[in-house]
Amino acid sequence: MAEIVVLPHAELCPEGKTFEAAKGESICDNLLDHGIAIEHACEKSCACTTCHVIVREGFNTLSPSSEDEDDLLDRAWGLTPVSRLSCQAKVADAKLVIEIPKYTINYAKEITK
Repeated sequence: MAEIVVLPHAELCPEGKTFEAAKGESICDNLLDHGIAIEHACEKSCACTTCHVIVREGFNTLSPSSEDEDDLLDRAWGLTPVSRLSCQAKVADAKLVIEIPKYTINYAKEITK
């Protein structure tokens, strides 16, 4: 069974949340479908870093990252070796523990001014 455990986030999910995830769908879509309003400024087109998440458990079960995703992640706030763009990472049949970083950077709006 695919399951996502979201660690507490002060604004988006203060108590944390655990739910059954839709296998084959992105982490972002799963979060949105369960009432966690993670930012996704580029409408999930792999063009920003606002949906950056840290996968504390289950990282190796996710779909592989693309070169475009890796390039964008290099600019994400709080990058870790287990960071992914939630709009690009597809859920497999496994448990994921997700941390949503405290801050995001919207390069499309903030850097190009």
